[in-house]
Parts: sequence; structure tokens; C-alpha cells
Amino acid sequence: MKRRPLIARSLSEILERSDVHIVVEAASQEFVKEHAVEILSGNKDLLIMSVGALLDESLLSEIIDVTRRTGRKVYVPSGAIVGIDNIKSAALGKVEEVILVTRKPPESFRGTDLIEKSGIDISSIKEPLLLYEGPARKAVEILPQNINVAATLSLAGIGPDKTKVRVIADPKIKDIIHEVYVRGEFGEMYTRTVNKPFPSNPRTSYIAALSAIATLKRITSNMLIGT
Repeated sequence: MKRRPLIARSLSEILERSDVHIVVEAASQEFVKEHAVEILSGNKDLLIMSVGALLDESLLSEIIDVTRRTGRKVYVPSGAIVGIDNIKSAALGKVEEVILVTRKPPESFRGTDLIEKSGIDISSIKEPLLLYEGPARKAVEILPQNINVAATLSLAGIGPDKTKVRVIADPKIKDIIHEVYVRGEFGEMYTRTVNKPFPSNPRTSYIAALSAIATLKRITSNMLIGT
């Protein structure tokens, strides 16, 4: 007989269940900051989609401490970009430069704090407009729902202060494009990913959701492919 899914009405209900082994976060950076340590302390593994929260050094230190103490695991999916495995490998040696250029349709940025504070009229953008250029740490702070890939890239590579990010609102595209350039003693790497927006949330990519599912399959698999 097929089991019906059980709906929990609170996080505490989830943490009390002995048959729940992993919690998948798909809420916000604020949720991660408020509940990540609680979840791990509650003897659950945690898969984090709002990766930008992990650039909070104090929080990351707390999370690492609790995982060492409890033996629980934190999983960060590759998300909307390719090449994370190679970047992790390259970072074992010397990496001089990591650059992320993200292009999204202007509608993807509607309602964000960056747009609201700048007074930019989304509907008036007729040519590609550079919204942000600078370190990854600041990018995920001002665009918490749009640029989690910058956090993932930073954690896999040379850190959020050295990873350079450019965010462009481009009215000439319908998809979400991430270009990554890495240079180091291993050589050079360039990747370009063209993603369809998630149907119900144009701020993120459809492949990001699929990467979470792929991570869950990897956790339960007997054969691991990739770094």
C-alpha cells in the first residue's frame, strides 16, 4: 500500500520524528540563519538551497561545530551552475581568479531590495543593465534570492571576498545565463549555463530544483559519480 505523505505544521514536529533523517531547506537565508543549528542539533542532516546564508562566517562556524559534535551532514547542491566539481578540485591548488557573470530577464529582479532602493523601473529597461559588480559576499547580501550560485561558487573555490560577480538585467533574453571563468595553476576553465526559470519563481532556475533532487539521490546511492 502506498503511504500518504505526512504534513508537519511546524519545524518542531519534523525534529520530533524519528523517521525523518534529512531536512531540505527551500525557504530563505533568514530561515537558515535561524534554524540550521537547531535542525542539526535535532539529529537531522540538512540540505541547504539558500546558500548565501553560509557566507555569514559566524553562522558557518556554528554549523561546522555542531556537525563535528553530532556527526550530522550539511549538503549544498551545485544549483544552477556547472563545473563545481572541477572548481573544488582546482581549489586544492592555487587559483588566481574566479569570475561569475549572471544575466537574467529584468522581471527576475522585480520586488528585490536592490531594485526598490535604486528606484529602477523594471519595465523601462530596454538594454542590458549592470545591476551589481563586486565581491560575492556583497552580491548575496543585496540579492539574497537571485544569486545563491555566487555563494556556492565561493564555498567551492576561493571564498566570497575574492570571487568576483557581475549581475546584469537583460531584456533581450528569456532564460537565466551563468558564465563562470576560473584561472589557476591547473589552467583555465570557462563554463556557460543557460537555464529556464522555475515556472512559479522566475528569480531562480529550474535546474536548481533538479540539483536538490539529484543530491538526495546521490546521498542514497551506492555508486558516486563525480568529485
